[in-house]
Amino acid sequence: MAARIEKVVTSGTFELDGGSWGVENNVWIIGDDEECIVLDPGHELMPILDGLAERALLAIVCTHAHNDHIDVAAELSRATGAPIWVHPAEQPLWEMTYPDRVPDAELAHGQVFEVGGVELTVLHTPGHSPGACCLHAPELGALFSGDTLFNGGPGATGRSFSDFGTIIDSITSQLLVLPEGTVVHTGHGDDTTIGAEKPHRQRWVDEHED
Repeated sequence: MAARIEKVVTSGTFELDGGSWGVENNVWIIGDDEECIVLDPGHELMPILDGLAERALLAIVCTHAHNDHIDVAAELSRATGAPIWVHPAEQPLWEMTYPDRVPDAELAHGQVFEVGGVELTVLHTPGHSPGACCLHAPELGALFSGDTLFNGGPGATGRSFSDFGTIIDSITSQLLVLPEGTVVHTGHGDDTTIGAEKPHRQRWVDEHED
């Protein structure tokens, strides 16, 4: 069977800068009946394992290292033997959750993962955090945006290790240049498309300046 995209929604807390917020996270599973990768394993291990079924897990890819996107990554790795991939610029955030466990491999811009007969290309998109990354799967017409781009605009930049100008530059240069029909599968909430978000770029900038 051809590669497909599946979503598992998990619930827990996001913690940073002394605050704690209840959140629901989208955990994405991409692959076919034999193999898959997991993006952003947050909060709850068992729903993710159930989503894998009997498939081989090739990689655990973390779009960034806020705790709500990684806090069951180590458990998932132990359960499946799959390596954890994180961009090296995320190390300070990673260590907040895993002070004694380093990622297994480093994400890099332009890197390609192959799974289920399709390719996913890593796009380094800093701003929400220094090493934030998205994955583009043109054969699936899909972008996995983590917390960089949402239905309604950019990810948050009001906390440590984030910067609004940087995230706008990343979205402009790396994401808005993709085909407008590309479906954006986000880290939280509903999907959108590049075409739906692209016309609003200047408004995001203007509203931030206000």
